[in-house]
Amino acid sequence: MAVDLKTGRGIYRLDFAAGPERVGHDLILPLALARADGIERVVFRCRINGMECDESRSPMTDQVLDRIAPSIEREFEIIREAALKSIRSEHKLVEIALSPS
Repeated sequence: MAVDLKTGRGIYRLDFAAGPERVGHDLILPLALARADGIERVVFRCRINGMECDESRSPMTDQVLDRIAPSIEREFEIIREAALKSIRSEHKLVEIALSPS
């Protein structure tokens, strides 16, 4: 279940790049931003602090993307640049932190 984001660079699709992981009370989501025309794909990790969810249900089916998409859309340029810089210089995924609200 991907979410389309309208950015200054065009339409980008926000989707899961891999399965979620739990670290304490936080939820870590590997996410991908892919430009609609396929020219660019950026992957990063999103840490949702204190995310409460029922362990028997997958957080991926609980509209997590819908909840975080507005924050990612609002900070798109900053997230994109940080993700690209981190991969190029540090060879690892950048991690951004969000609150569940």
